[in-house]
Amino acid sequence: MVRTKKSVASRRRRKNLLKQAKGFTGDRKNHVRLTQDAVMKAMAFNYEHRKKKKRDFRRLWITRIGVGAKVNGISYSKLIAGLVKLGCQINRKMLSDLAIKDPKAFSFIVDHAKKALV
Repeated sequence: MVRTKKSVASRRRRKNLLKQAKGFTGDRKNHVRLTQDAVMKAMAFNYEHRKKKKRDFRRLWITRIGVGAKVNGISYSKLIAGLVKLGCQINRKMLSDLAIKDPKAFSFIVDHAKKALV
């Protein structure tokens, strides 16, 4: 029976771990035990922040739409209520984009939403 050695596999594991810790500061980038904890924590935060990013963007879009709505003389909540009554399928991302890049089109949509509320 041929004897197997673990040195190659363990070296590969450590190299992979240290590669994941690229950019870390201090001993967290070049000491295996410290690196292991740091990488695991970083991966956990990575998962959480991918979820948080979606929330942050939605908040940004709502803020932009709210400002655009106030400029056109209506509150954000009334604008959304009017769009729901119209059955409008424009999402918040597109509305915020219109509010910034094409104010005329946004005001057109706001006018229609106002008419739907009356």
